[in-house]
Amino acid sequence: MNPELRLPAPLTDGPAHDGYDVIIIGGAMIGSSVAWFLTHHLSFDGSVLVVERDPSYQHSSTAHTNSCMRQQFSQPLNVQISQFAASFVRDFVDYMADDGVADPEVPAVHVNHYGYLYLAADETFAEVLRANQATQAALGAGTQIWSVAELAAEYPFYHLDDIVCASLNLVDEGYFDSGTIFDQFRRKARLRGVEYTRAEVVGVERGSGPNADRVTGVRLDSGRVVACGTVVNAAGPRAASVAAMAGLDLPVEPRKRYTWVFESAEPLSKDLPLTIDPSGVHVRSEGTAYLTGCAPDPDPAVDPTDFAMDDEIFEAKVWPALAHRVPAFERLKITTKWAGHYAHNRLDRNVVVGPHPELANFLFANGFSGHGLQQAPAIGRGVAELIVHGGFQTLDLTPLGYQRILAGEPFPESAVI
Repeated sequence: MNPELRLPAPLTDGPAHDGYDVIIIGGAMIGSSVAWFLTHHLSFDGSVLVVERDPSYQHSSTAHTNSCMRQQFSQPLNVQISQFAASFVRDFVDYMADDGVADPEVPAVHVNHYGYLYLAADETFAEVLRANQATQAALGAGTQIWSVAELAAEYPFYHLDDIVCASLNLVDEGYFDSGTIFDQFRRKARLRGVEYTRAEVVGVERGSGPNADRVTGVRLDSGRVVACGTVVNAAGPRAASVAAMAGLDLPVEPRKRYTWVFESAEPLSKDLPLTIDPSGVHVRSEGTAYLTGCAPDPDPAVDPTDFAMDDEIFEAKVWPALAHRVPAFERLKITTKWAGHYAHNRLDRNVVVGPHPELANFLFANGFSGHGLQQAPAIGRGVAELIVHGGFQTLDLTPLGYQRILAGEPFPESAVI
């Protein structure tokens, strides 16, 4: 790539060439992160094509996110992945600079560090929070265990009679402006020569004979076959369908998640941390309003085109939980609502990243299960390292590889919302 290029490659209705060194299937946050990190390697001079079925991204998981980040995970690797995201967001303008020269079109990323607050209603979950806090603190995270008395003094609007303790981190946790990062990933990647094309991949071509262990190209809905050296599956909720085109099984499926934004008749005295209630409902400040959501119960796989709301969930589950935990929310008015999709990994709700052992040039970046935006910087960097160097260079993501899918051995993570 030429980092001095300053005219963005156009969005095309078909690839400009018959072959590329790297084809990325899916141009939302994950695919664009991979594309940008590839161009960030000045030693990489290959060609990159991003194939995106809907360049408006209006139905992507990226467009339906709650845009939060946290370090409160139970697995050290997940903590480290999020710590890199926090540093990336904090130093975003520097990362986007060209040869140390700041780009005036790159804004700083807005962050609100109101934190994540996990509430424990019994000693069993309290012990989980304490163990997780010890893991996080050992890695430098600012998580602390709070008593009910401490929590009540700092956040007097909570009802806490049924709570044992809580964990809260006010350092590098909360809301971040993921939209700015996504826009700049795409803009800067295209400035450096990455081509984005409006098309849908309908087939993945594999070699034959001695080349049966390699992908040779992708087939588009136009019928055109485009050759490639490496394919990256960044297809979000459609990831399993893309994997199946290559004859591979991937236990990732779309799961619906509901979000409501509301105004309270009695606004709170300070920002509300992203509070994970024992009921499974979460709520946080959203400017002068509040954002809440939950998973349905039961929680089946859905069609990737299904974005229908179910307001009965709000009436039956969400509102009662809100009013119980924060009595000021007994009177509220919904202003916005939407449904989005988690790319849910059925095995362990963690990302699958890296090559398939039988198809070395087919790389996964799938199954984020709701953590995609905050994990995008580390995963984009890691996948780019695999392509450029043949292995992870900065953070070893091997435990999140496909081998655990084949072995049926989960990479367990207790802190999943």
